[in-house]
Amino acid sequence: MHEAVPAITSYGVSPIVRVPDFQSWMIKRALDAGAHGVLAPLVRTVEDTKAFVEACRFPPQGKRGFGSPFPMDRFGRNVSATQYLTEANANLLLSVQIETREAFDNVDSIAAVEGLDLLFVGPFDLGNGIGHPVLGSTFAPELEQAIEKVVDSAHKAGKKAGIYCGNGKQAKKYADLGYDLVNVVTDVGALTSSLASEMEIVTQKTGRATSGPYGS
Repeated sequence: MHEAVPAITSYGVSPIVRVPDFQSWMIKRALDAGAHGVLAPLVRTVEDTKAFVEACRFPPQGKRGFGSPFPMDRFGRNVSATQYLTEANANLLLSVQIETREAFDNVDSIAAVEGLDLLFVGPFDLGNGIGHPVLGSTFAPELEQAIEKVVDSAHKAGKKAGIYCGNGKQAKKYADLGYDLVNVVTDVGALTSSLASEMEIVTQKTGRATSGPYGS
């Protein structure tokens, strides 16, 4: 994380860190590394969400401690500590994942939490949580309805909505549904797909599969 965040910001892209849990020390570590936003998994209640927001923001809006020399360097050149301290609360993107039965049941109340910016759907965990797991590449109708409910709840509260997608086709589907943030593919997925495609070309051209650096 400490290496990836500055590398990403150097290209003018805002790094968002998904923390393992919404414990305050994990959130502070991500923000002190220079993250422009935090994504918290497995929140369940309004109280969870409020605690997350408080951990991300400096007083008086929150309880975040100040001290790391790194965040201001990763928000832009010549950003002073004072400038970062006064502007960070307004510029961070704070997101929670809706991926449990309890969070889904509380989604309207969670979306209304002040200081929260975005609801993010984890479809696999959400499917498990509501009793309709993702089997293969198929989403059950009940899961699709839940996904529609989340984006509606977010927008009614004036917030944004995001969702994890496995490919470009799926991403377009949910962007057309109204989702504001979609991923197209994971880094591992892109590397695997690219390698598989190139290997298919090689094996078709040679007419046989290779089994080592010099073939079989």
